[in-house]
Amino acid sequence: MKKLVAEFIGTLWLVLGGCGSAVLAAAYPELGIGFVGVAIAFGLTVLTMVYAIGHISGCHLNPAVSIGLWAGGRFELKDLGPYIVAQVLGGIAGAGILYLIASGKAGFDMGGFAANGYGEHSPGGYGMLAALVSEVVMTFMFLLIILGATHSKAPVGFAGLAIGLGLTLIHLISIPVTNTSVNPARSTSQALFVGDWALDQLWLFWLAPIAGAILAGLVYKYMSPEKD
Repeated sequence: MKKLVAEFIGTLWLVLGGCGSAVLAAAYPELGIGFVGVAIAFGLTVLTMVYAIGHISGCHLNPAVSIGLWAGGRFELKDLGPYIVAQVLGGIAGAGILYLIASGKAGFDMGGFAANGYGEHSPGGYGMLAALVSEVVMTFMFLLIILGATHSKAPVGFAGLAIGLGLTLIHLISIPVTNTSVNPARSTSQALFVGDWALDQLWLFWLAPIAGAILAGLVYKYMSPEKD
């Protein structure tokens, strides 16, 4: 249960910190942090949580990460369901807190609420195929970074830096395409509040990250299996 509580809190922080920066600070008049700031914010949420809860739950914060670690032989199948539920609920809680804060401003408009999308809902107007390829490849690379940084032969103590910086880079590349998901829990939390088109397009932000994560798990397991 402690592991699930940690995953709940960690995913809450990821959504509140990452999506919160996008909703509250990205376009703030004259002083907004923009895409770069949002990318850094997402990286910082993971970086901070790796060191806060990594020793408790492994700090997955993401159904695709849990599934990718399972595919790579690093996580037990029996724990997948509970982890995914905790992550999704944590993401929804984070989005709920963000909504309470954001709606406290006069004239609040939900807008996109940092939801992921393609086509007319892509920040750069990218179509479904581009979004699909982006999410598969970015999640694939994210899992390779995680699997490598947490390998038994990797330098000890630096996993958080590699993973956090990796997620920052991924956001720098793909925010214009989809607002960057690589995380079905993060996508679900925002889509539930936006509704409408965000829920209609949510399927892609489950399918693509999970596909990329499974592929990465299998590839890394082949390249550098863990030795007992």
